[in-house]
Amino acid sequence: MNIEVLEELKNQIIYRLDESTRMNTKSLSLISEDDVWKRINNSSNSIGNLILHLCGNITQYAISSLGNTDDLRNRELEFSIDKGYSKSELLEKLNTTLEEAKEIINNTTLEEYLRKREVQGFTFSGVGIVIHVTEHYSYHTGQIAFWVKQLKNKDLGFYDGVDLTIKNKD
Repeated sequence: MNIEVLEELKNQIIYRLDESTRMNTKSLSLISEDDVWKRINNSSNSIGNLILHLCGNITQYAISSLGNTDDLRNRELEFSIDKGYSKSELLEKLNTTLEEAKEIINNTTLEEYLRKREVQGFTFSGVGIVIHVTEHYSYHTGQIAFWVKQLKNKDLGFYDGVDLTIKNKD
């Protein structure tokens, strides 16, 4: 991997993280404080749990592993909490976590992107870490959007004003 490829990777990862953040912010703006902690059934997670889980996962992978700091994650707690954070507090926690992660992503060296390390019992390079963080964030962003669509029975308008029918150009 050369430095130009690494810089493009970083830019694309951060773009995708920002897109998921935009969608989660929009989703939370459409629900009530009571909706944040609703669960469809005992095997599902609330939007609040999903955001806490995202913060835990991003912290464990990007901040702790890629950033070479101690792993203090308590994964079980992310799913057991059923109140205590408002929508604005959850978004603040998510944004703070992401800003720290993006700073680490931007400042990580090529050597660290290539170095293998263990996270949650899996072995990943730094490249694998940022791919995991991006796809995991996107996956749960889709769950949050789906849950909000179920609650509000409406399109979330993520791409209002954008013509998504434009064909690819060479």
